[in-house]
Amino acid sequence: MAAIRILFSFVCLAFISSFDEPNSDLLNRKKLITIAESQLGVREKTGNNDGLQVEEYLKTVNLKKGNPYCAAFISWVFYKAGFDQPRTGWSPALFQNSHLIMASSKEAYLPGNLIGIYFPSLKRIAHVGIIAYRKNNWIISIEANTNVEGSREGDGVYRRRRPIRTISRYSDWINNWSLKRKGGASWK
Repeated sequence: MAAIRILFSFVCLAFISSFDEPNSDLLNRKKLITIAESQLGVREKTGNNDGLQVEEYLKTVNLKKGNPYCAAFISWVFYKAGFDQPRTGWSPALFQNSHLIMASSKEAYLPGNLIGIYFPSLKRIAHVGIIAYRKNNWIISIEANTNVEGSREGDGVYRRRRPIRTISRYSDWINNWSLKRKGGASWK
């Protein structure tokens, strides 16, 4: 009888403790979106990929003012959330095979994942945004170096509404064993 009570106590303790720690994946995603949303309304100073905050994004990836900054913005958001990676100003680099998610997967549309926009004239992904949420057949994203029309050479940070069919790639920089949080703790 005592053995049953002890066993029951362990089972109850294990069950209760499973609710103690919030889902780190969910917390990381919320943190990324909160940081990205805090930048809505940032505008370039002169329309030449410049201005205090734009230059801060570029500095995160060691680029000077005047460079395109959609990918630098993404790197800055992840940096501010405590991630060591990604760190790039080149949007195609955010869609490495190790981070790609199939568009048919429900995980593709999770907040905090990245969307890649393909430009046929350049024959590559040439713009990136971070997913805030999905609404029916639309992705609501936060993007930098864009504008109201959705250009890849815009004037600031905007919330964009894009049809899912226009998105070329999805990537997840949160759930990857190879990435490390600052301080050395790893996650998946």
